[in-house]
Amino acid sequence: MTSFEPLAKTMAINSITAYQKYISPFKGFSCPHRQLHGGESCSTYIKRILNQQSLIEVVKSSQKRFQDCAFASKTLTKTSSGCIVIPCCLPL
Repeated sequence: MTSFEPLAKTMAINSITAYQKYISPFKGFSCPHRQLHGGESCSTYIKRILNQQSLIEVVKSSQKRFQDCAFASKTLTKTSSGCIVIPCCLPL
């Protein structure tokens, strides 16, 4: 019996790649985590760790990252002048 994990990871990576190519450029906002802290967007982060960790670890890491992104969104909203910042992770 083969493991489902490699297929699930490939499907997730392909889905993120499609999101990054066809949706993200047109959605009208950027990842709040990247805006506040620099570095990778949430989608790039998740895509990268899919190649480094087990699927269970990725799910746990992504939950933490999305919580951090939501906090970054709230922080940016408080410090901005009328600009609305939407987290990458709706809903949490």
